[in-house]
Amino acid sequence: MQVARRPHEDPAGDVVRWAAFSCLLVPVVLVVYGTSFGGAAVATLGLAAVTAACRVLLRHSEQAERNAARVPSEDRLTPVHRGRHSRAGTGSQRGCQVSGGMSPHD
Repeated sequence: MQVARRPHEDPAGDVVRWAAFSCLLVPVVLVVYGTSFGGAAVATLGLAAVTAACRVLLRHSEQAERNAARVPSEDRLTPVHRGRHSRAGTGSQRGCQVSGGMSPHD
């Protein structure tokens, strides 16, 4: 059975919500299994920092994906200057200077 997907589904938000839940659950488990409150607090701060960094990276990635989707397809196909020694164009493969006909190995 396939679950219907919501049109406003936010995968990055789901990840952040699960991470926030883990930030709350992990210190409780640590204290239950004998870790000091200070150790649990440090673990919580570390998890919160990692969660915040991941959230920023996910949002940045989503924004870049939306911006890339807005670029018209003909703009993506235009040749780009690749640098001083680039060889763009047809038949410009390095090490292959054959101009047609038989190669010496044929």
